[in-house]
Amino acid sequence: MNILMQVFPAFLLVFCRITAFFVVAPFFSSRNFPATVKIGLGFFLSLIVFLNVGFDTKVTADATYILAVMREVFAGLLLGFMAYMFFTIVQTAGGLMDMQMGLAMANIVDPMTGISAPILGNMKFMLLILVFLSINGHHYLLAAIMDSYKWLPMDNNLFQTYYGGSVTEFLTRTFADTFLLALQISAPIVVAMFLTDFGLALLARAAPQYNVFVIGLPLKILIGLALLILLIPGFGSLFQIIFDRMFQALEHLFTILKA
Repeated sequence: MNILMQVFPAFLLVFCRITAFFVVAPFFSSRNFPATVKIGLGFFLSLIVFLNVGFDTKVTADATYILAVMREVFAGLLLGFMAYMFFTIVQTAGGLMDMQMGLAMANIVDPMTGISAPILGNMKFMLLILVFLSINGHHYLLAAIMDSYKWLPMDNNLFQTYYGGSVTEFLTRTFADTFLLALQISAPIVVAMFLTDFGLALLARAAPQYNVFVIGLPLKILIGLALLILLIPGFGSLFQIIFDRMFQALEHLFTILKA
């Protein structure tokens, strides 16, 4: 019992970081992922990580232990949020495409997150998850949270790094990069819809008897779906670029946290 009480505080710190990572990490934070499985997987991963790094740092349950727990929770949330930010690229791009095609009001409930999502964004998100699982991306995420102790040990200075502003600057820059990627992904259909609107405007001026409000919406949907069919074969390489950017961002984040 004495040995257990000596190692339990350090194990709890490991468990807090890994379970916090599962709360926001892509795929693991899905509503379809049972909470019991999340807790069990978090426990066994915490046990594996603790047996490797838990004995290197002596943790005492004193007055500063609560701050240590909060620090580990923040670390897990930060790593999971960084990965999830790149998965929202396709949903943002789908929302921009739906707004231009006239499908913005036809949102559906995303079974992965439980929130209202655009149709094209939800379709791309499902394809992204399938490609992510097919390349064993979830294994890389698990390896990232397990290897995070090499860069960010339990006796880290995470709050001092937050105070320095480097993490906030990196998150802001990464958010701008992800939004730029979403704009680039949606650019073909957005530009095509703009040209369609321009053509309908010329039609309304040249032939006022045509009701462009009646023929415009189905025409934009048909053109958008036709372009989407042409763009679908390139989604694989596009998703690969997103995954490469995500793992590069995680590696850069580890470098900032270690500094």
